[in-house]
Amino acid sequence: MITAAQLRAARALASLDQRKLAELSGLSLPTIQRMETSEDLIRGNVDSLTKLIAAFEGVGIEFLREGVVGSGGGRGVRFKKPVASARKPAEIDEAADDSALSREGG
Repeated sequence: MITAAQLRAARALASLDQRKLAELSGLSLPTIQRMETSEDLIRGNVDSLTKLIAAFEGVGIEFLREGVVGSGGGRGVRFKKPVASARKPAEIDEAADDSALSREGG
């Protein structure tokens, strides 16, 4: 389960407004608004929560549950760690070029 505070934080981290999140998740704007104004844990049907989490995963956000190693013990959100093998070869070459320039002072 995720909290309303995590939902708001994830949306801010992803630079999404409520309308865009509703569009990405396939949920209605009032559903997103209701979820964000929940007291603590978001209540909703499993399908809606699954769609919401999938939308955030699609933009590179993951939810942390309580007690996750390295998180200080609390709930939170963060960008998912990028996987180098998932990057396109051109992106890897550009990153290497940028790295070489920074070492050369360029």
